[in-house]
Amino acid sequence: MGDNRAWRILLADDHLVVRAGLRALLAADPRCRVEGEAAGLDELRTVAHRLRPDLIVLDLSFGPDSALPALPGLLAADPPPRIVVLTMHDDLSFAREAFAAGVHAYVLKEAAADDLLRAVETVMAGSVYVDAELGARLARSRPAPADALSPRERDVLALLAAGHTNAEIARRLSISLRTVETHRAGLRTRLGTASRAELVAAAHRLGLLA
Repeated sequence: MGDNRAWRILLADDHLVVRAGLRALLAADPRCRVEGEAAGLDELRTVAHRLRPDLIVLDLSFGPDSALPALPGLLAADPPPRIVVLTMHDDLSFAREAFAAGVHAYVLKEAAADDLLRAVETVMAGSVYVDAELGARLARSRPAPADALSPRERDVLALLAAGHTNAEIARRLSISLRTVETHRAGLRTRLGTASRAELVAAAHRLGLLA
């Protein structure tokens, strides 16, 4: 892949050494081009708005502040960036909240470097990635789907179950096609569904279909 087609990446972490390590790691992959860094939440919002990156590698903690409240604003860009959370938090509640907010990958900082590169590759291919051990724990303790879905996800699920295509859903909800694809991937992760039949069954369980 030529450099002009590389994935444009923003690194957001309050530790300079961590950002330097991530930059060096990603620089080894010709598909990746780090175009910006942010050490705080205000800087993250400003740089993300200016750069419009394809991908944000994001820590959840900036000193005493959590990055979770910033996620809706970051994902409101059109097209929205893919977001890979790289964090020390292995608590299931953090992972659930991050995925509910729309992130595309959740990787623990203690994981191998290969895991981060695999996560980047996976989300840029349009799928969702979660640390294997954490994913297994999430599956074993999956919350009730009704508690896990946002109002927008419920809208997308209802339209998917009714047979609408991604493009039709984007038009009906006045959102981008990529945003629909992001919600659809998140629904697969949170509901454990793969086929349209399973999506229809999930929508019935939630009372979204007559």
